[in-house]
Amino acid sequence: MTLTEPLTSAPAPEARKGYWAGVAGRLARDPVSMLCLAVVAALILAAIFAPWLGLADPYKGSMIARLKPIGTPGHILGTDEQGRDMLARLIHGGRLTLFIGLMPVVFAFFIGSILGVVAGYVGGRLNTLIMRVVDVFFAFPSVLLAIAISGALGAGIVNSLVSLTIVFVPPITRVAEAVTSGVRSLDYIDAARATGASALTVIRVHVIGNVLSPIFVYATSLTSVCMILAAGLSFLGIGVRPPEPEWGLMLNTLRSAIYVDPWLSALPGVMIFVTSLCLNLLSDGVRSAMNVRD
Repeated sequence: MTLTEPLTSAPAPEARKGYWAGVAGRLARDPVSMLCLAVVAALILAAIFAPWLGLADPYKGSMIARLKPIGTPGHILGTDEQGRDMLARLIHGGRLTLFIGLMPVVFAFFIGSILGVVAGYVGGRLNTLIMRVVDVFFAFPSVLLAIAISGALGAGIVNSLVSLTIVFVPPITRVAEAVTSGVRSLDYIDAARATGASALTVIRVHVIGNVLSPIFVYATSLTSVCMILAAGLSFLGIGVRPPEPEWGLMLNTLRSAIYVDPWLSALPGVMIFVTSLCLNLLSDGVRSAMNVRD
């Protein structure tokens, strides 16, 4: 290496732009991923603009119109056990279900990435401290851990966000620590240290850009699990509180109607299944497009 050669081999901004353009191109050529992306985007847009879609009031019920079957005039998807319009409640319920299903992964992504990168780069006792605390959470199944934390904090949207974020921080931290430990021994990291760069500078400039891709891919694979857990908490009565429309809570309240109209009571479950399936397939497509290897 001559003195005129760069001391690091971190990707240039132009190379990173080319990489992401390649990812977008490969993803666009995957019909399954694009179909799932369209479904998820449609659900998100419908949830965001639900108040302006001209739907019925999702909170207004009528005992006279309760449990109307699918196809009833004025109620395309029927009504629930309190006579509330199912179409309106499903679309409005998507707002809470998607929000509680996606935001904990976002929060856990940032918290877990920071903890994992610091643990993987610094190593030593700090690594041992962080990873042993993470191992404590791995001693409990994610479902039981979410139920235990939510049960201790109480029902509510904020408490559900907190409990699910705590559940997903440990796995993301472990992945971040693993990929950072592999990167910190590379030549361009040693070269950056040789120039006198501080640890914070090396992490910010050279490490983060090269470890975020596998962490991000792994985090996207957790979104469907998080949404199912969020719906499960509401189904058990320790998540979203009535009368808020939320798919898991709607499954719980419609249990008594399963013998009267099973198709009607299955609608929230169908929404959870379709959304989680699309999120899973989209995550697989993103993983393939980013060409991340185990």
